[in-house]
Amino acid sequence: MTAASDAASAGAGATSEPGRDAPDAEARHAEGGGSDPQSGTPASDIPDVVTDASGERLARAASIGAGAPVLAFDVGGTDIKSALFDAEGNAVGLRRTPTPDAGDDMPARLVERIGELGDALRAQHPEIVPQAVGFVVPGIVDADAGIAVFSSNLGLRNAPLRALAEERFGLPVAFGHDVGTASWAEHVIGGARDYSDVVVIIIGTGIAGTILVGGQTYTGGGYAGEFGHSPIGEWPCPCGARGCLEAVASAGAIERRYEEATGVEVDGAREVIARAADGDEVAARVWNEALDALTMSIAQTTAVIAPEAVVIGGGLSRAGGALFDELRARLADRLSFHRIPTLVPAELSGNAGILGSALRARRVIA
Repeated sequence: MTAASDAASAGAGATSEPGRDAPDAEARHAEGGGSDPQSGTPASDIPDVVTDASGERLARAASIGAGAPVLAFDVGGTDIKSALFDAEGNAVGLRRTPTPDAGDDMPARLVERIGELGDALRAQHPEIVPQAVGFVVPGIVDADAGIAVFSSNLGLRNAPLRALAEERFGLPVAFGHDVGTASWAEHVIGGARDYSDVVVIIIGTGIAGTILVGGQTYTGGGYAGEFGHSPIGEWPCPCGARGCLEAVASAGAIERRYEEATGVEVDGAREVIARAADGDEVAARVWNEALDALTMSIAQTTAVIAPEAVVIGGGLSRAGGALFDELRARLADRLSFHRIPTLVPAELSGNAGILGSALRARRVIA
């Protein structure tokens, strides 16, 4: 799907339980097997990533409903989520481990890492026999060809990851884009399930999104959904373009811009939002500019695509009314005859990618 994230038969009412942590990492380690291709140590010794960049712990995953058992992997720039889904659709052995460092022979090393994680899961739970594998990565992805066209975070270019994974696992592999797959999962079992024409926007360190029309993902050959790099101003962006949304409105940008303006380190965008509510003028300016930028981007999307709903996920979505109430009011003020979309918080927490990966895996054997 997009470089910005470098972000059907299931039970429709299932949601995640973000307040509950996944099973204890040390207990999983005690059951592990296999070896880490970079160090030769058992896969159980690969350290767990306890909290992500936004400070969130790994939450217990929603059920995807009854169906074939599958392995699923959600690869990010810094960590990999892995799990074995049983016939009831429960995520067994869910964990989050570091992504191998980008470098020489990254495609083979990455596939070997998920292979070792998968071997450990199968050794821990021999009663669950997976029939397929789901595997998603960030960057520009040609899902039909099974190729990671480009991923700066992972150091991938034209990497035939699906073929490598099929060889490693000896199973059919559903390969795709992380944010696109996460967004599709929100449509199947999450916050977007009541809408056919919907835009899902994930706001974290960057901003990425997905467009679903008639319930089907529009990919634009892997280039659609670049909400974070849609130009709405004249400020510079590290990508080389000017005026990109994520340069002012992502969680990473909000934190960075406040720290640059004040010299004060903060614990993420949520602290900036809290400071704004407490009367900090710099925080209020940074947050207001982020809201204005998000409003402009959603307004443009509304005028061009007219989605029924915009589902917002990622760390910033947990700002609650400070985000959603403000966006609703600003959209109403900016637009006129347009069909203003319903703004909906994502429901699958940080597990949307691996849930979507598992659901896609089931489809390759359906």
